[in-house]
Amino acid sequence: SPAADPAVISPQDPTLLIGSSLVATCTLSPDFHLKAEDLYWTLNGRRLPAALYTAPSPTALSVALTHLNGSKQQSGDNLVCHSRDGGILAGSCLYVGLPPEKPVNITCWSKNMKDLTCKWAPGTEGETFLHTNYTLKYKLRWYGRDNTCQEYHTAGPYSCHIPKDLALFTPYEIWVEASNRLGVAVSDVVMLDILDVVTTDPPPDVHVSRVGDLEDQLSVRWSSPPALKDFLFQAKYQIQYRVEDSSEWKVVDDVGNQTSCRLAGLRPGTVYFVQVRCNPFGIYGSKKAGIWSDWSNPTAASTPRSERAAGGCDPKGGEQNTTLRRELKQFFGWVKKHAYGCSNLGIKLYDQWRVWLQKSHKARNQVGKEP
Repeated sequence: SPAADPAVISPQDPTLLIGSSLVATCTLSPDFHLKAEDLYWTLNGRRLPAALYTAPSPTALSVALTHLNGSKQQSGDNLVCHSRDGGILAGSCLYVGLPPEKPVNITCWSKNMKDLTCKWAPGTEGETFLHTNYTLKYKLRWYGRDNTCQEYHTAGPYSCHIPKDLALFTPYEIWVEASNRLGVAVSDVVMLDILDVVTTDPPPDVHVSRVGDLEDQLSVRWSSPPALKDFLFQAKYQIQYRVEDSSEWKVVDDVGNQTSCRLAGLRPGTVYFVQVRCNPFGIYGSKKAGIWSDWSNPTAASTPRSERAAGGCDPKGGEQNTTLRRELKQFFGWVKKHAYGCSNLGIKLYDQWRVWLQKSHKARNQVGKEP
């Protein structure tokens, strides 16, 4: 027959709420010639003081623990009964913590209308000090059985991915169950249609380039996200950009569904970082606003340096007014030669004049430098 255990601890592997008290007893087997005075206790390797001990019998030693804190490890704290020489006679796992709270803030998105990823928060307190299992469940709203998500931690610690076999044009009920040794908590049910939560990868092929010699502008262009190319949808885009030595992004909201945009009013001779993101909306007539993609990786480009600033000396106010009047006179004279009627006045014509003006300044500077 197998050899008897040297001792047993009761209760074995208890689970308790934070703040609880516990009296654990180590009872020796009669086959071992030891007495209560030959024993001591440790908790997570730390010897417990003898003041906490009582001996209910000559072959048993109890320890009293009060106001217990949460377990230091989710696998339980180790409460161990030792012989005088340090040998381990018996052990117990002590689980001290809190029941789970109701999971909150469930959000879901689909990248291709065939899958669904959801994430959530573990509740207002979060930490239970016990290993807590989270299970995402879903079902068709009006019929069908409960389904359980299988691929967890795909978008963070509290997330799960459903890769396929989802229906369109039918709402789903989605909820999360949290369970540990002290109880179970269930989230509120979220109802959604896959068509209302479609998002994309960031727009690919983002390119930023100069606009000729215009010192205050950059051109941005990109491609539509490929994942939805076979589906009927609209798209709107946002751009954000910042100066190289700044952490503040400026957002351009009015890009619409075009895949290019010109940034104006920039600083000459400056490196800018640019990002683009996409919002697919109106998929198969969905009324929801859509979900913004992540931002694309930053793309950098620099505006041309200003030739007029090269001298390093700002003109006085009177000189600025004189320069402005002179340039306006030049502009209107140039328009007479290149535009035919007011209908032809536009930003492209103004850009052409700016390029011509900057080239004129360069030419004059080069002539002035000749001996």
